[in-house]
Amino acid sequence: MMTILRPLAMAVALLFPAVAQAQLTDPDQRVVAAVERGTDRHIALLERMVNQNSGTLNLAGVRAVADMLRPEFEALGMEVRWVDMAETGRAGHLIATHRNLTRGASKHVLMIGHLDTVFEPSSPFQRFERQGDRATGPGIGDDKGGIAVIVAALRALHATGELRRMHVTVVLTGDEERPGAPLATARRDLIAAGREADYALEFENLARDDGRDFGTVARRSSSTWSLTVRGRTGHSSGIFGEGLGYGAIYELARILDAFRRELPEPNLTFNVGLAAGGTPATIDGSLERVQASGKTNIIPEMAIARGDLRSLTPDQDARIRTAMQAIVAQHLPGTSAELAFAAGGYPPMPPTEGNRRLLSRLNEVNRLLGYPEMPEFDPGRRGAADSAFVAADVDTLAGLGMAGGGAHAEGEWVDLTSLPRQAIRTALLMMRLSRR
Repeated sequence: MMTILRPLAMAVALLFPAVAQAQLTDPDQRVVAAVERGTDRHIALLERMVNQNSGTLNLAGVRAVADMLRPEFEALGMEVRWVDMAETGRAGHLIATHRNLTRGASKHVLMIGHLDTVFEPSSPFQRFERQGDRATGPGIGDDKGGIAVIVAALRALHATGELRRMHVTVVLTGDEERPGAPLATARRDLIAAGREADYALEFENLARDDGRDFGTVARRSSSTWSLTVRGRTGHSSGIFGEGLGYGAIYELARILDAFRRELPEPNLTFNVGLAAGGTPATIDGSLERVQASGKTNIIPEMAIARGDLRSLTPDQDARIRTAMQAIVAQHLPGTSAELAFAAGGYPPMPPTEGNRRLLSRLNEVNRLLGYPEMPEFDPGRRGAADSAFVAADVDTLAGLGMAGGGAHAEGEWVDLTSLPRQAIRTALLMMRLSRR
């Protein structure tokens, strides 16, 4: 069992300047106090979640984290259900719903997080460790810290009676880091929840730069592409000649270099993560390992490359795919090439005016609390996330989880003082969004 250090409690007390507290309503102040009282409990919950491995492919581990959270939501009077995803090769999703218990009308708020992490049981990085207000552990920020913020905010709203007047759905996916297939099935329930909601809040890591917190109103897409190039093989003395042409590797190099020179623009990246060429070159069924052999005096007959594409809007995505295909089609003599985009992938979450209005509402809360306003974060510095699957249907604000760093790497860490701070921001924002 972890030892709670007193400096954190002192730090929490300093989060709320007296001048700001004077601007808060009585219900606001009760929620703030409820979050403060529960901070140690929520850090303990975070520790338990982190110490339970839930790598995406550890299906039992993902389910164990869901089982850990079920009583947390049921204690708030929420209906909780597990959506099995065996058909996609993944564990499943946890969905909790609270319906307005009063006769008053309320807006429907969707809260999004994920149970899984990138750290499978084979990783040496497995345990929660704490030093003062800083803690490390697998998935501690991405996204178990975000789940802790969700629970902390809802518990405070429940403790003060505010939750009775709210319609809230929580969707915690079990495969955000490595989605199951088909993707339409894997994200079916999340998309349905987005279509029923009035607002969506996503709880991946808070964007913080140089000590300042930022709001996330946009996230880029994530899709993959595969390039297969063929050439005429033969003795190297015939390279560049009319009979044999340029070979597969020169054609692969031409295409990739043209991507580099001709395609760059703001908010767009197209990484090449894997490449090989030879006589022959093959790729395995996982699409993550290539094998090639050849000799210096043999013109290569095959070359393979795989990469990803990240864009900010559907229009940008479609335009760049067309441009990539046009580059591929300009074959060197004696070669051919085929560019294929994988089905599915994460769609973009463009920076809509509705999303910006949500950030404006959050900044109203920041002003009441005496916090600095949160500018928009550069979407080019964020990865894809589940919020993108609902952003086409509902105004969405992302990145409401804990502050930290090192996501997806050993040593991933969070600032523990950001847990109550984010829970208070979230709870007060939800109180305002829920009112019709």
